[in-house]
Amino acid sequence: MAGHSKWANIQHRKGRQDEKRQRIWTRVVREIMVTARTGGGDVSANPRLRLAIEKAKAANMPADTIKRNVDKATGNLEGVSYEEIRYEGYGIGGAAILVDTMTDNRVRTVAEMRHAFSKLGGNLGTEGSVVFQFKHCGQLIFAPGTDEDQLMAVALEAGADDVITLGDGAIEVLTAYTEFEAVKNALEAAGLVAELAEVTMRPENSVTLTGEDAAKMQKLLDVLEDLDDVQNVFHNAEIED
Repeated sequence: MAGHSKWANIQHRKGRQDEKRQRIWTRVVREIMVTARTGGGDVSANPRLRLAIEKAKAANMPADTIKRNVDKATGNLEGVSYEEIRYEGYGIGGAAILVDTMTDNRVRTVAEMRHAFSKLGGNLGTEGSVVFQFKHCGQLIFAPGTDEDQLMAVALEAGADDVITLGDGAIEVLTAYTEFEAVKNALEAAGLVAELAEVTMRPENSVTLTGEDAAKMQKLLDVLEDLDDVQNVFHNAEIED
Protein backbone atom coordinates (compact mmCIF):
# COMPACT_ATOMS: atom_id res chain seq x y z
CA MET A 1 0.00 0.00 0.00
CA ALA A 2 1.29 3.40 -0.87
CA GLY A 3 1.84 6.12 1.69
CA HIS A 4 -1.10 8.26 0.71
CA SER A 5 -3.61 5.48 1.40
CA LYS A 6 -1.99 3.54 4.23
CA TRP A 7 -3.38 5.63 7.10
CA ALA A 8 -6.92 5.48 5.70
CA ASN A 9 -6.64 1.72 5.27
CA ILE A 10 -5.45 1.32 8.86
CA GLN A 11 -8.41 3.33 10.16
CA HIS A 12 -10.79 1.25 8.04
CA ARG A 13 -9.27 -1.94 9.42
CA LYS A 14 -9.45 -0.76 13.03
CA GLY A 15 -13.06 0.26 12.55
CA ARG A 16 -13.97 -3.19 11.28
CA GLN A 17 -12.20 -4.79 14.23
CA ASP A 18 -14.11 -2.62 16.70
CA GLU A 19 -17.36 -3.76 15.09
CA LYS A 20 -16.42 -7.42 15.45
CA ARG A 21 -14.89 -7.72 18.90
CA GLN A 22 -16.20 -11.25 19.43
CA ARG A 23 -14.58 -12.42 16.21
CA ILE A 24 -11.31 -10.85 17.34
CA TRP A 25 -11.51 -12.95 20.50
CA THR A 26 -12.06 -16.11 18.47
CA ARG A 27 -9.04 -15.40 16.29
CA VAL A 28 -6.81 -14.51 19.21
CA VAL A 29 -7.80 -17.70 21.05
CA ARG A 30 -6.83 -19.78 18.03
CA GLU A 31 -3.52 -17.94 17.71
CA ILE A 32 -2.75 -18.51 21.40
CA MET A 33 -3.56 -22.21 21.09
CA VAL A 34 -1.48 -22.80 17.97
CA THR A 35 1.53 -20.79 19.16
CA ALA A 36 1.46 -22.43 22.59
CA ARG A 37 1.18 -25.90 21.07
CA THR A 38 4.04 -25.37 18.61
CA GLY A 39 6.35 -23.25 20.77
CA GLY A 40 5.39 -24.19 24.31
CA GLY A 41 3.45 -22.38 27.01
CA ASP A 42 6.40 -20.52 28.56
CA VAL A 43 6.01 -16.91 27.40
CA SER A 44 9.63 -16.11 28.27
CA ALA A 45 10.78 -18.68 25.69
CA ASN A 46 8.04 -18.19 23.11
CA PRO A 47 8.00 -14.66 21.62
CA ARG A 48 5.13 -15.47 19.27
CA LEU A 49 2.99 -16.50 22.25
CA ARG A 50 3.90 -13.25 24.01
CA LEU A 51 2.61 -11.27 21.03
CA ALA A 52 -0.58 -13.34 20.88
CA ILE A 53 -1.22 -12.70 24.59
CA GLU A 54 -0.61 -8.97 24.02
CA LYS A 55 -3.31 -9.05 21.33
CA ALA A 56 -5.64 -10.84 23.73
CA LYS A 57 -5.07 -8.26 26.45
CA ALA A 58 -5.58 -5.42 23.95
CA ALA A 59 -8.95 -7.02 23.11
CA ASN A 60 -9.82 -7.05 26.85
CA MET A 61 -9.73 -10.83 27.13
CA PRO A 62 -9.74 -11.98 30.78
CA ALA A 63 -6.52 -13.46 32.11
CA ASP A 64 -8.19 -16.73 33.09
CA THR A 65 -9.46 -17.16 29.53
CA ILE A 66 -5.95 -16.65 28.20
CA LYS A 67 -4.50 -19.17 30.67
CA ARG A 68 -7.21 -21.74 29.95
CA ASN A 69 -6.44 -21.68 26.24
CA VAL A 70 -2.69 -21.94 26.80
CA ASP A 71 -3.39 -24.96 29.01
CA LYS A 72 -5.57 -26.53 26.33
CA ALA A 73 -2.86 -26.10 23.73
CA THR A 74 -0.10 -27.54 25.91
CA GLY A 75 -2.11 -30.61 26.89
CA ASN A 76 -3.17 -29.61 30.38
CA LEU A 77 -6.81 -29.36 29.29
CA GLU A 78 -8.75 -31.09 26.52
CA GLY A 79 -9.46 -28.85 23.54
CA VAL A 80 -9.81 -28.57 19.78
CA SER A 81 -6.63 -28.89 17.71
CA TYR A 82 -6.06 -26.25 15.02
CA GLU A 83 -3.56 -26.20 12.17
CA GLU A 84 -2.18 -23.23 10.27
CA ILE A 85 -2.70 -23.06 6.51
CA ARG A 86 -1.77 -20.19 4.21
CA TYR A 87 -3.65 -19.63 0.96
CA GLU A 88 -2.34 -17.52 -1.93
CA GLY A 89 -4.27 -15.94 -4.74
CA TYR A 90 -5.01 -12.97 -6.95
CA GLY A 91 -7.68 -10.34 -6.58
CA ILE A 92 -8.94 -7.63 -8.86
CA GLY A 93 -6.39 -6.25 -11.32
CA GLY A 94 -3.91 -8.98 -10.46
CA ALA A 95 -3.44 -7.76 -6.87
CA ALA A 96 -1.67 -10.36 -4.73
CA ILE A 97 -3.46 -11.77 -1.66
CA LEU A 98 -2.23 -13.95 1.20
CA VAL A 99 -4.78 -15.45 3.59
CA ASP A 100 -3.57 -17.01 6.85
CA THR A 101 -6.02 -19.41 8.46
CA MET A 102 -6.23 -21.58 11.54
CA THR A 103 -8.65 -24.44 11.12
CA ASP A 104 -9.83 -27.72 12.56
CA ASN A 105 -11.21 -28.77 9.16
CA ARG A 106 -9.03 -28.04 6.13
CA VAL A 107 -11.63 -29.42 3.68
CA ARG A 108 -14.16 -26.83 4.85
CA THR A 109 -11.61 -24.04 4.79
CA VAL A 110 -10.30 -24.62 1.27
CA ALA A 111 -13.88 -24.88 -0.03
CA GLU A 112 -14.67 -21.49 1.53
CA MET A 113 -11.49 -20.00 0.04
CA ARG A 114 -12.30 -21.25 -3.46
CA HIS A 115 -15.87 -20.00 -3.23
CA ALA A 116 -14.89 -16.52 -2.04
CA PHE A 117 -12.19 -16.01 -4.65
CA SER A 118 -14.20 -17.34 -7.59
CA LYS A 119 -17.46 -15.60 -6.66
CA LEU A 120 -15.87 -12.19 -6.23
CA GLY A 121 -13.57 -11.96 -9.23
CA GLY A 122 -10.39 -13.41 -7.75
CA ASN A 123 -8.38 -16.54 -8.41
CA LEU A 124 -7.07 -18.94 -5.77
CA GLY A 125 -3.46 -19.76 -6.62
CA THR A 126 -1.01 -22.50 -5.75
CA GLU A 127 1.56 -22.50 -2.95
CA GLY A 128 4.32 -20.03 -3.74
CA SER A 129 2.38 -18.18 -6.42
CA VAL A 130 2.36 -14.78 -4.67
CA VAL A 131 4.18 -15.07 -1.34
CA PHE A 132 7.45 -13.97 -2.97
CA GLN A 133 5.88 -10.52 -3.38
CA PHE A 134 5.77 -10.04 0.41
CA LYS A 135 8.38 -9.65 3.14
CA HIS A 136 7.97 -11.17 6.61
CA CYS A 137 8.83 -8.29 8.95
CA GLY A 138 7.82 -6.18 11.91
CA GLN A 139 5.78 -3.07 11.15
CA LEU A 140 4.80 -0.15 13.36
CA ILE A 141 2.67 2.73 12.07
CA PHE A 142 2.58 6.06 13.93
CA ALA A 143 -0.07 8.75 13.51
CA PRO A 144 0.59 11.89 11.49
CA GLY A 145 2.15 14.52 13.75
CA THR A 146 4.43 12.11 15.62
CA ASP A 147 7.87 13.59 16.32
CA GLU A 148 9.83 12.16 13.39
CA ASP A 149 13.30 13.00 14.70
CA GLN A 150 12.69 11.37 18.08
CA LEU A 151 11.02 8.36 16.50
CA MET A 152 13.88 7.82 14.07
CA ALA A 153 16.55 8.16 16.74
CA VAL A 154 14.91 5.69 19.13
CA ALA A 155 13.89 3.20 16.44
CA LEU A 156 17.27 2.98 14.73
CA GLU A 157 19.11 2.79 18.05
CA ALA A 158 16.87 -0.14 19.02
CA GLY A 159 17.64 -2.02 15.81
CA ALA A 160 14.96 -1.00 13.31
CA ASP A 161 15.75 -1.53 9.62
CA ASP A 162 14.07 1.60 8.30
CA VAL A 163 11.88 4.59 9.20
CA ILE A 164 9.66 5.90 6.40
CA THR A 165 7.57 9.07 6.36
CA LEU A 166 4.49 8.33 4.29
CA GLY A 167 2.67 10.67 1.95
CA ASP A 168 -0.20 11.19 4.40
CA GLY A 169 2.14 12.18 7.27
CA ALA A 170 2.05 8.83 9.06
CA ILE A 171 5.41 7.25 9.90
CA GLU A 172 6.24 3.59 9.31
CA VAL A 173 8.95 1.74 11.21
CA LEU A 174 10.18 -1.54 9.73
CA THR A 175 12.12 -4.21 11.58
CA ALA A 176 13.32 -7.75 11.06
CA TYR A 177 10.56 -9.93 12.49
CA THR A 178 13.02 -11.20 15.09
CA GLU A 179 13.70 -7.63 16.30
CA PHE A 180 10.07 -6.46 16.42
CA GLU A 181 9.58 -6.87 20.17
CA ALA A 182 12.81 -5.10 21.09
CA VAL A 183 12.06 -2.11 18.85
CA LYS A 184 8.44 -1.88 19.97
CA ASN A 185 9.44 -1.98 23.65
CA ALA A 186 12.11 0.69 23.17
CA LEU A 187 9.68 3.01 21.41
CA GLU A 188 7.00 2.54 24.06
CA ALA A 189 9.57 3.21 26.78
CA ALA A 190 10.21 6.54 25.05
CA GLY A 191 6.49 7.33 25.03
CA LEU A 192 6.02 6.50 21.36
CA VAL A 193 3.03 4.19 21.00
CA ALA A 194 2.11 2.93 17.52
CA GLU A 195 -1.42 2.93 16.15
CA LEU A 196 -0.61 -0.39 14.51
CA ALA A 197 2.17 -2.74 15.63
CA GLU A 198 2.50 -6.27 14.32
CA VAL A 199 4.61 -8.88 12.67
CA THR A 200 3.22 -8.93 9.16
CA MET A 201 3.68 -9.86 5.51
CA ARG A 202 4.47 -6.49 3.91
CA PRO A 203 4.06 -6.16 0.14
CA GLU A 204 7.21 -5.36 -1.83
CA ASN A 205 5.23 -3.73 -4.63
CA SER A 206 1.68 -2.45 -5.11
CA VAL A 207 -1.24 -2.43 -7.52
CA THR A 208 -3.36 0.74 -7.63
CA LEU A 209 -7.12 0.22 -7.91
CA THR A 210 -9.72 2.94 -8.38
CA GLY A 211 -13.46 3.20 -8.96
CA GLU A 212 -15.32 -0.06 -9.56
CA ASP A 213 -12.16 -2.17 -9.32
CA ALA A 214 -11.37 -0.67 -5.91
CA ALA A 215 -14.91 -1.42 -4.69
CA LYS A 216 -14.74 -5.01 -5.97
CA MET A 217 -11.36 -5.58 -4.32
CA GLN A 218 -12.58 -4.20 -0.99
CA LYS A 219 -15.60 -6.50 -1.17
CA LEU A 220 -13.37 -9.53 -1.77
CA LEU A 221 -11.11 -8.57 1.14
CA ASP A 222 -14.09 -7.99 3.44
CA VAL A 223 -15.60 -11.39 2.60
CA LEU A 224 -12.27 -13.16 3.17
CA GLU A 225 -11.76 -11.40 6.51
CA ASP A 226 -15.27 -12.41 7.59
CA LEU A 227 -14.63 -16.15 7.15
CA ASP A 228 -14.49 -17.90 10.51
CA ASP A 229 -11.18 -19.69 9.87
CA VAL A 230 -9.31 -16.61 8.63
CA GLN A 231 -6.73 -15.02 10.93
CA ASN A 232 -5.13 -12.44 8.64
CA VAL A 233 -5.47 -11.16 5.08
CA PHE A 234 -2.47 -9.48 3.45
CA HIS A 235 -2.55 -7.82 0.02
CA ASN A 236 -0.65 -5.39 -2.18
CA ALA A 237 -3.59 -3.31 -3.43
CA GLU A 238 -3.71 0.46 -3.10
CA ILE A 239 -7.44 0.96 -2.75
CA GLU A 240 -8.30 4.56 -3.56
CA ASP A 241 -11.62 6.23 -2.67
